[in-house]
Amino acid sequence: SSILRPTILSVLRNEDLKEMLESNKESLKLEAMKRVVGLIAKGKNASELFPAVVKNVANKNIELKKLVYVYLVRYAEEQQDLALLSISTFQRALKDPNQFIRASALRVLSSIRVPIIVPIMMLAIKESAADMSPYVRKTSAHAIQKLYSLDPDQKEQLIEVIEKLLKDKSTLVAGSVVMAFEEVCPDRIDLIHKNYRKLCNLLVDVEEWGQVVIISMLTRYARTQFISPWKEGAMFDENNEKAFYDSESEEKKDQMEAKTYIMDPDHRLLLRNTKPLLQSRNTAVVMSVAQLYWHLAPKHEVTIVTKSLVRLLRSHREVQYIVLQNIATMSIQRKGMFEPFMKSFYVRSTDSTHIKTLKLEILTNLANEANISTILREFQTYVKSQDKAFAAATIQAIGRCATNISEVTDTCLNGLVLLLSNRDETVVAESVVVIKKLLQTQPTQHSEIIKHMAKLFDNITVPMARASILWLMGEYCERVPKIAPDVLRKMAKTFTAEEDIVKLQIVNLAAKLYLTNSKQTKLLTQYILNLGKYDQNYDIRDRTRFIRQLIVPSEKSGALNKYARRILLAPKPAPVLESAFKDRDRYQLGTLSHSLNTKASGYQELSDWPAVAPDQSVRNVEVIEPVRNLPSSPTSYHRYNSYMPDSTSGSESEEESSEESEKTSSDSGKSSSGSEQESSSESESQQKKKKKTKKAPQKKSKPAAADRYSEIPPVRWTLRASFFFPVNLACPDVTTPSFGPVKTYELLHHMTGKGLSAKYHFPRQPCLYQPSMVAVQVVLTNSSDHSLEEIHIGDRNPASLNLHCFNTIERLEPEASVTVSMGIDFSDSTQAANFQLCTKDDQFSVSIQPAVGELFMPITMTEQDFSKEQGKLLGMNETSETIAMATANTSSQAISKQVLSVANVGVVSSTQNDIHRFAGRTVSSGALVLVSLEMKESSSALLTINTEKSVMASMLLRDLKQALAQA
Repeated sequence: SSILRPTILSVLRNEDLKEMLESNKESLKLEAMKRVVGLIAKGKNASELFPAVVKNVANKNIELKKLVYVYLVRYAEEQQDLALLSISTFQRALKDPNQFIRASALRVLSSIRVPIIVPIMMLAIKESAADMSPYVRKTSAHAIQKLYSLDPDQKEQLIEVIEKLLKDKSTLVAGSVVMAFEEVCPDRIDLIHKNYRKLCNLLVDVEEWGQVVIISMLTRYARTQFISPWKEGAMFDENNEKAFYDSESEEKKDQMEAKTYIMDPDHRLLLRNTKPLLQSRNTAVVMSVAQLYWHLAPKHEVTIVTKSLVRLLRSHREVQYIVLQNIATMSIQRKGMFEPFMKSFYVRSTDSTHIKTLKLEILTNLANEANISTILREFQTYVKSQDKAFAAATIQAIGRCATNISEVTDTCLNGLVLLLSNRDETVVAESVVVIKKLLQTQPTQHSEIIKHMAKLFDNITVPMARASILWLMGEYCERVPKIAPDVLRKMAKTFTAEEDIVKLQIVNLAAKLYLTNSKQTKLLTQYILNLGKYDQNYDIRDRTRFIRQLIVPSEKSGALNKYARRILLAPKPAPVLESAFKDRDRYQLGTLSHSLNTKASGYQELSDWPAVAPDQSVRNVEVIEPVRNLPSSPTSYHRYNSYMPDSTSGSESEEESSEESEKTSSDSGKSSSGSEQESSSESESQQKKKKKTKKAPQKKSKPAAADRYSEIPPVRWTLRASFFFPVNLACPDVTTPSFGPVKTYELLHHMTGKGLSAKYHFPRQPCLYQPSMVAVQVVLTNSSDHSLEEIHIGDRNPASLNLHCFNTIERLEPEASVTVSMGIDFSDSTQAANFQLCTKDDQFSVSIQPAVGELFMPITMTEQDFSKEQGKLLGMNETSETIAMATANTSSQAISKQVLSVANVGVVSSTQNDIHRFAGRTVSSGALVLVSLEMKESSSALLTINTEKSVMASMLLRDLKQALAQA
């Protein structure tokens, strides 16, 4: 009964949940789904509820629908037949206004691993890749990998989607699409070229696991596109620096200069943009940056990762294990990196055995003549550890130190001999093995140690240790001629009870003594060979037969007997005690292959540096310059003239404009008060007009259209007619900017700026420098009692901020002001543009944050066009709310005034008195923004905003609601 009780309870629980899921009350359904998801989170099987859950997939409750999709993602692969019945529902959900529902539908669809729906999945992925929500686009990148694993034949179509998503500017999408790239087409490096700099600049803002994937991919990319910074002759190479300063010949100096290494700017960009990530809280990110610097950075720059790696040693033991493995590999090649932090690798009593062993490995790698005494004192403590495996590893480490540093070889050997008296068999056995290896390096000097080991032989029981002593006796039997035969005598008595590895060494010892001291050992040797001939182990039987034929002369042995001494007593090379991590550098640091020391599935090897740098122009991205063409027809030229406040018709206006432009160009280099300049130029132009009206008009033949346009100064035309620049050639014409009270914002207070103050406002005119930029005018004032020099824009944050700076102001006198123009690409976002306003001596951090209404440009549109475009932007592209309006704002004039004060949009003429319409486009992307206000009774109105930019619509709705509610 106790066995059946959990099963019965599970069945009863499932029945209750089914009833709740099939009830008519949404609250019960929602509660049931919460319990189901809770069961899944605990690892319980809830697959029996699939039919009841899938019925609710079309429910209108958003919260319930989200939970249903969470369940379906988990069980869609197991219950494919039932999931297929809901395909049409998932397809409809891909058009849902809620971005989370769209993403969840795609996630479920890609989880149904049935080949028959591959075309549906492909279509869904392509549509989602063009979704306006970055969250949905991120989900489409995840779906690419699922579809590729289901049907690899779709690779070419998936690559097209990946190429499109790689161009996405959203940090939310970047990591996911690079992961899809690594899974589907990691060899298509050409897809990365144009996106390389963007990925480098976005890296800091990408979510953490996306950063790991991008850094890994960029590491591979950099190894194929840049030349090695480790080349011999590079001016930062330590070895060559010493050679340079020690040399007195001019030829070597000339060679050094010829070999100077110049790093590719894109190579430096990658190193610079990943460096801040060493401070990341995510250990995987820090490890990724560390491996990037190890594989890509110049040798003298790699040391900056040291502190960050040591910091990770305070983390969990799993993290410590991986980090210590990588440090162990690094410390073999570059001891100097971690030597200052040697104490961080001292073993703690709370460390687990595998952590202790890795720290021991690193301390051994860091050992040198200067610190060996400190390390050996530390090792003496470790040998006494209760952890036998760790104590044995410490003895091996002592042996490595003795081999690598000749000054301490004797000291280490004497210390190991003392350990032979230890009570612990494991310590004694490991000491014997290490001593055996050390004695091979200096056998002539250590016959006493061999004798001492022979005396302790009876007390040693570990087979490997006994075998090592027997090997030493046989190898150096001529140096201990009295002891070796006696040891063989003892072994003959216990031969049948020994382990196989010991028996083999007894046979070897007997053979060597037969060749060197046959008088004393001939009978012993024959007795041992006879025992071995009938041993149960076939290896020992084979070895015995071979030795007999080799050393005992007979007719069958033939000529082989002559070479027995040369075979058995040949001088053997001393063993080299090396680190277990010596060859791991062939794998990329931080990878599973490096951790396992074997090539894992999916591992992609780092390529060698190219001998010649590939063409770096492949990473250049074409920047679309603003259209600055003059009007192409006389009618448009007259239209241009009509907007010039000081223009007249005919040749006089041409002469005036040319004279004015010459004056403007000559005075443009001077920094003075903008208002004084404008007033003086206006008075001069009025005087010229009066003089010219008195003159008799001279008849001239009209020049050709092209000649007439060429006479117009392009700079002057740009200033006056800049609002004719098209935002989008297919969109309605941009209309004149909406003028209203100019709102001025403080950029820098004179107290903070040490006398320099700055204020800015948005002139609501198209930017002269780039159509996607918002024009900003800044008024700089010197409030100090001394001149300010070299006022300019410094660093910007983020570095990728597209900002057009004003020209450096060489000098600004006390109490003087100057107005300058800037252009900023806010990318349709109200996020502040941070940069530094600098003088010759100081730097001040400032920021410009636009109101959402300043990110638009007004356009002209008829009422019919407005209704047509509005019809295309319904559903999730429409935001509406009924708002309360102040009584003073109910008139048409007041409404236009308030709307234009909030947003830079154009007024659309309307035949209906109770509906007011406004149209504009976003400056950066050219997305259409339509605002309509339908008056209701009792001072209320329905405010509707239609645009693809849902976030901007919500913010604009908030600002308009506030403005129209104020009297």
